[in-house]
Amino acid sequence: MDLNIKELKNGIRIVHQEVTHTRLVHCGFILNIGSRDETKEQEGLAHFWEHMAFKGTKKRKTFHILNRLESLGGELNAYTTKEKVCFYASTLKEHYSKAADLLYDITFNSTFPQKQIEKERQVILEEMAMYRDSPEDSIQDELDELVFENHSLGRNILGNEETVGSFSHLDFIDFISTQLDTHQIIFSVVGNISFSKVLKSIEGPLNEIQEKRSLYVRNGFHTYLPKTKIIEREISQSLCAIGRPAYSLHDPNRYKLFLLNNILGGPSMNSRLNLTLRERYGYVYNIESTYSPFSDTGFFGVYFGTEEKTLKKAQSLVMKEMATLQKKKLGKIQLQMAKEQAIGQMAMAEENYAGLMLVYGKSLLDHDKVDPLESIFEKIKNTTADELQEIANEIFNPENMSFLTYKPQ
Repeated sequence: MDLNIKELKNGIRIVHQEVTHTRLVHCGFILNIGSRDETKEQEGLAHFWEHMAFKGTKKRKTFHILNRLESLGGELNAYTTKEKVCFYASTLKEHYSKAADLLYDITFNSTFPQKQIEKERQVILEEMAMYRDSPEDSIQDELDELVFENHSLGRNILGNEETVGSFSHLDFIDFISTQLDTHQIIFSVVGNISFSKVLKSIEGPLNEIQEKRSLYVRNGFHTYLPKTKIIEREISQSLCAIGRPAYSLHDPNRYKLFLLNNILGGPSMNSRLNLTLRERYGYVYNIESTYSPFSDTGFFGVYFGTEEKTLKKAQSLVMKEMATLQKKKLGKIQLQMAKEQAIGQMAMAEENYAGLMLVYGKSLLDHDKVDPLESIFEKIKNTTADELQEIANEIFNPENMSFLTYKPQ
């Protein structure tokens, strides 16, 4: 991994990796600002900002922003998470400078015209309605609310009708002014382009940005209490979500929990939950467990849908699989296979250069460094069966789990 990293005088950092066997360049701005940084009155503002970045800058109108790269076969996109806002693009290498210039413009020069705010407000309200109509999505958001009750981590990234309906031009300006910290901004580039060309296109404009330090400090989460909630909805099958807080981005156990989660209910068809609930009993079409680390805490969850008559049996089987990992250590061959599978998945993910570009940016923001994949592989290889059992006993403890169920009316 030959990475180039440069910090500018204002604190903005540029990370770059050249990949010569592709025609593309992937680049993006990753900002350490997310939905958890909103006040209750600002709920949904970071996501709304993501939308508004495409709606006009000091030198471009919406059409010119949307047409700039798309007409050249490129892609322009953005997303908001609990802790990050990202604006990114993929394009042929000969169009990289246009992509970099456009990303700079929408990230730092958006004007948030009131007329466009009114239009986009309706778009976001429609997006919220779409998610409400998808119980598989809404149960995940509602489990967040249950686990992180009375905390910004539990709020919906999209916001709610009241807040989204109230935002004005000044709300965006005030939020960005409060949150923006030039030392918490990364411009990441992966693709067929040299570092000197990257700097030539973007270093000048970025150096013109005045250094800014934010006084804002994230409010940590320390008040978890397990809860059980049942909601009746107009659905044809029951949905179940089980979850709790977990390890943070800075916890040395995070890679071990990643491995354990992969064994229990990761993306592969041979996960224990899939083999038991789908292949053996036929109770579910899809079941998965997930682990998401944040800067000061994390989240572990399990999601599945089943017929109402098999709900209790399915839930019991999920808890039984967790209990098995608590009580019984993995055998030598089982552990080796689990490690090889996790390492293989990570190696394949590295082939996705757009995703890799975003990973580099987030890693620099979260850890002030980018660990080589080989060092992560070593941490997984060095994990013992005893360590996985200890983590299973901590994280899979049923007394600390919250349970959310959607039942048909």
